[in-house]
Parts: sequence; structure tokens; C-alpha cells
Amino acid sequence: MHPPAPWLRTLAGALALGVSGCAINEPRTLPQLPLPMAYAEAPAAAADTLSATWWQGFGSPQLSQLVDTALAGSAELRIAAERVLQAEIALRSAGASLLPDISAGAAQSASRSDASGEPASSRRGTSLSLGVSYEVDLWGRLAAGVQAQQQALAISRFDAEAVRLSLTSAVAATYFQLLATKARLEIARDNLATAERVLRLVDARFRNGVATALDVSQQTTTVLNQRAALVPLELGLRQTTSALALLLGRMPQGFAVPADGFAQLAVPRVDAGLPSSLLTRRPDLAAAEAQLAAADANVAAARAALLPSISLSASGGVSSAALLSLAQPATTLALGLSLAQSLFDGGQRRGQVQAQQSQRRVLVDSYGQAVRTALKEVDDALGNAERSARLEQSQRESVAQARRSLQLAELRFREGAGDLLAVLDAQRSLFSAEDQQAQQRLARLTAVLDLFKALGGGWQAPSTR
Repeated sequence: MHPPAPWLRTLAGALALGVSGCAINEPRTLPQLPLPMAYAEAPAAAADTLSATWWQGFGSPQLSQLVDTALAGSAELRIAAERVLQAEIALRSAGASLLPDISAGAAQSASRSDASGEPASSRRGTSLSLGVSYEVDLWGRLAAGVQAQQQALAISRFDAEAVRLSLTSAVAATYFQLLATKARLEIARDNLATAERVLRLVDARFRNGVATALDVSQQTTTVLNQRAALVPLELGLRQTTSALALLLGRMPQGFAVPADGFAQLAVPRVDAGLPSSLLTRRPDLAAAEAQLAAADANVAAARAALLPSISLSASGGVSSAALLSLAQPATTLALGLSLAQSLFDGGQRRGQVQAQQSQRRVLVDSYGQAVRTALKEVDDALGNAERSARLEQSQRESVAQARRSLQLAELRFREGAGDLLAVLDAQRSLFSAEDQQAQQRLARLTAVLDLFKALGGGWQAPSTR
């Protein structure tokens, strides 16, 4: 076997050295968005920095335990983790395309020929071979594919963080809903007890000839309405408990959770920071940015596919005419260089370039829309948190006045100075005020929870990005 010609060795070396210098580098696409200097809603004064364990700020050991249970047993998190693993495997597979492909083989053969009228003949052979092939990534097509897979891995990790944030916020929101429903149920039962007490008083006055049958009928209707109000609250409590069980990865049947006092929950105040910092605090925005980077790599790969592909190959082996032996072997050695260029494909490759460019433009607009939406969500959450705090304080004062009105109305009714209608109105006012207070408390906690979620739940983008 003659050695390769000098021009072949020179060309192969030049191609190998030109791999890093001639690749098509697609510029990074990231839209320049005019971010505001501050949020429209005034942030909370004397606020704390948002922590990755933000749920501890509500001062509820039970909530912290529920979140830990959800993080340990959630099927959604396990699915997200598997998707990260799949992206890592895909990245390793894509990286393997940059390395040479080495193959080895061994063969044994024996044959016998016995033709009519001719002497029999036999052949035996043993051979070993080794081959190496390598595609020279002269234009960066393979490297761009690896970069796209790297961004796909980053996207899967950011998506996993988004799932984690969604899960923890859903657990907190469902737990708050459960506490609110329990509080409203206790209020409804207390009001039922009050209505039954007044009914006994009206019935005693009726037997003594002081009250009328109409008074008894009216108060009886009030008692029945209060009993009917318990039914949807009890149903809502069971359904909320089942929803919480699903979030924790538990069976809803037989699931129960001890609850904290609804009114004793702390309402944390968090520093929203600057709008510009939001880009590195939300995993969904980080995923959108990684999608842009992957689109850039896909465009580069599609453009490089328009150019010729160059491959190097080498093979060698030994063979012998003996069976299971390499005595007196014959050696072979071969080097190859191949150059391939598509002359006509009906515009398929150029269509792929155009499709990737179009997809990149879609992702640019989607990224800008995602950023604007995130800024709006933070502003809305800031405004809702501030206004719900004022509304809760106002509702607390309304409950105090309604309770005092009922006490005065009952006192006047016992003394015969007032009528039953005033007592009935005071009952309805107190029940409505207390029920509204529980709902307003839930609205305030939900607003703070929405703010935590809008700010990314204490997540920070890795500095290596």
C-alpha cells in the first residue's frame, strides 16, 4: 500500500486547522427593551428581600411542612426532572457528533468448493480491521447543533424551576383557601347559634303573648337560611382538602390536615426591586431567553447545511489465509477525503433557513411580550397587596360596628323597646360583615402570594449564563 500523496496530507491538515476559524457564527438575538426605571405602584416600605423559601414568611409551620411534602412527593417535579435528564442525554448525543467515529471488526471464514469433474478446493481466512471516520465541521453546523442542545438543556432546567414555583404557590394558595373556608364555616355556625338563640327568645315571648306568630316565622326563616348557608361551605371545604391532597401527591380519600389560625397568619412585605432585575429573577423569562439562543443556533446550523460537507476517513487491517491465526498476515491501509455538495434539492435547505429565521422572529416578539406581561403582573400584585391591606382594615372596623349593633338590637328587643326586624337586620349585617372579612383576608394573602410568584419566588438566574 503506497503512502498518501503529499497534497492529500496537506489538505487534510489544513481542513483540520480551519475547523474553528471558518465556522458560521450567528449573532446573538436579544431585543433591546426599554425597561422602566421603577414600578407604577409604590413598593412596600421597610420590606424584606425575597427568599427562595418565601413561604416561611407567613409564619405558618403547617404551611412549611406542606410545601416540603409537596416538593418531595410531587409527580410534576419528578416529570420535570426526567425532562432535564432527557435533555442532558440529548446534549451528550449531540456532542458525540463532534468526535471521530471509530469502528473495529474481526472475521473468520472457511469455504469449500467441490464442482463435478474438478478437484475440491477450500479457503480459509482470518482478518482484523480498524476504521476511523470524521466529519470536519468546517462551517460550524455540528457545533451549532450542540449549542442548540445546550440551550434546550437550559430551557428544561428553567422549566423545572417554573414548575417548582408553580407548585409551591399552588400549595400556599390552596392552603389559604382551606383556612378561609374553615373560617367562613365557623362564622356561619356562630351566626346559626346566634339565630337559634334569638329564635328561643322570640318563641318565649310568643308564648307569653308579647311576640306574634309572624315574629316566630321570620326568625325561623332566618335559622333555616343560616343552616342552608353551611352546605356549600362544607362542600367547598371537602373539595379544597382534596385539591391540597393532589398537590402533595396523596390520595384525597381520608386526607386531612391540621390548620393554623387564619387570623394569626403573618402577612410578609417584600422588596420588589428594580424592573430591570426582573429579567434574572423569573425562570420563565430565562427560558424565553434560552429559546432565543437556541433559535440563533438553529439558524446557524441551517445556513451551514447549504455549504459542502467534508469527511475524512482512515482504515487499516491485517488478514491471513489461515483459520484462527494471523500467521504471515497481509496488511492494508487506506485514507480518504470526501467532499459532498447538494446541487439541487428543490429549495428544501433554503426553506429550512427561512423557517428557522421566521421562528426566531416569533421568539423575539414572544420574549418581548413575556417581559411586558411580567412587569404588568408585578405592578398588579403590588397594587392589589396595598389595596387589600386597606380594605381588610376597613372591613375589620365594619365587623366591630356590626357586632355592636346586634348587641344593642338584642338588648332593646329583650327590654321590649325594639322590634324583631331590627334584630334580624343586625344579624344579617354581622354575618355578611364577618364573611366579607374572611374573604378579604384571603384576598390579601392571595395578593401577597401573587407578588411572590410574579417576582420569581426568590429564584436567581445562574451567573454562568
